[in-house]
Amino acid sequence: MATSPTISLEGKIAFVSGASKGIGVEIAEHLAKAGADLALTARNAEELEQTAERARKHGVKVWTKIAELQDADDVKALAASVLEEFGRVDILVNNAGVAKHQPFFDVDIDTFHMVMNVNLLAPLLLTQAFAPGMIERKAGKIINISSRGAIRAIPTGATYCASKAGLQLMTQTMAVEFGPHNVQANCIAPTVTMTPMGESAWPPSPRRDAKLAKIPTGRFAEPDEVAKTVVFLASSQSDFINGVELPIDGGEGAG
Repeated sequence: MATSPTISLEGKIAFVSGASKGIGVEIAEHLAKAGADLALTARNAEELEQTAERARKHGVKVWTKIAELQDADDVKALAASVLEEFGRVDILVNNAGVAKHQPFFDVDIDTFHMVMNVNLLAPLLLTQAFAPGMIERKAGKIINISSRGAIRAIPTGATYCASKAGLQLMTQTMAVEFGPHNVQANCIAPTVTMTPMGESAWPPSPRRDAKLAKIPTGRFAEPDEVAKTVVFLASSQSDFINGVELPIDGGEGAG
């Protein structure tokens, strides 16, 4: 099969969570550039609408809805609204995530539940809502945004790392169960990414220098590099890639 230099997702409907900030904004815009219609969600209405306006410039339909992903009932209602609006989802991007770093002995139950609900339970519920239609149609793509924290422990990251490691294994379970129906599920695991949050969390410092020293490429990831990978995994060019956790880390994991 010939490989096209330009990926087209025309006629596809993509759902993206966490679409108001950072990587989510880039994912939405790159999917729109490829021609996919979008269902977008986030907590911040103003920022979500800004993302939607950027995406609409590419001539696609963009629908938005505010939701609180740590609330299971809100997640279920969101999924129902998407299906009412579009009838189906072809590409599910579970991008929304939250990190609350605490020393191990300071982890509290409320924080634990909040992180697990957003990072792990919400992707499960959204997949339960959208994947049955993919299975019925014998076509679908599920892309979960994980983290290097799923692969290597981060000090003060017990809850975050556990949630992302759980997402990795849940993705593999999806791949095993859905693969026979031509539905592929994969994870992307970026290293530090230069979103506004990433730049704030990793200012020039000895800590930043030490992190960069572990990355052979000598720099952090850019949001569009993650987004371009999402577009590839959302396309037919990745039809035989299933159940992987793809590091976007400049070789950090090779050392």
